[in-house]
Amino acid sequence: MSDAFIKATAKAAKIKLMIFDVDGILTDGSLHFSPDGEALKTFNVLDGQGIRLLQKAGIATAIISARKSAIVSKRASDLDITHVRQGIHDKKTAFFELLAELNLTSDECGFIGDDVIDLPVLTRVGFAASVPNGHPEVRSRVDYVTTALGGKGAAREVCDYILRAQNKYQLALADYLA
Repeated sequence: MSDAFIKATAKAAKIKLMIFDVDGILTDGSLHFSPDGEALKTFNVLDGQGIRLLQKAGIATAIISARKSAIVSKRASDLDITHVRQGIHDKKTAFFELLAELNLTSDECGFIGDDVIDLPVLTRVGFAASVPNGHPEVRSRVDYVTTALGGKGAAREVCDYILRAQNKYQLALADYLA
């Protein structure tokens, strides 16, 4: 195991809140538009199950996204993600508001993002992650880069990583293995 992996795992072990960007993380970053101009997004069911496993393990989840979409609200509702900030270009302010609301420190939070708009949060959280197709400036500043692409299981990979770092992975799967 590399020193970087050991350090990232120690950081992930402290996470009480995991925050997700949407475009490029929970989706593949593509935007498809309906005839009436509504943006359509495709979400991955593995990512959704990973988020549910985090919640089951007592780790809060949140979304901070620069774009605003009814589809994201629906997905967040389906996954019981109650902390949703959309249409937020100043993600740092939204992040600090979440910290205050949940009475957490930045070291207790994780964030996964893929573009430079995410850097103000990625550089402040205790555990920062990105995807292999994320912007190079982002990938060079995070603790963990997934092997899976955004919208293709990257969020699930991070969820599993956190659960393993906290020795909660087997417990999270216990109901499914009974």
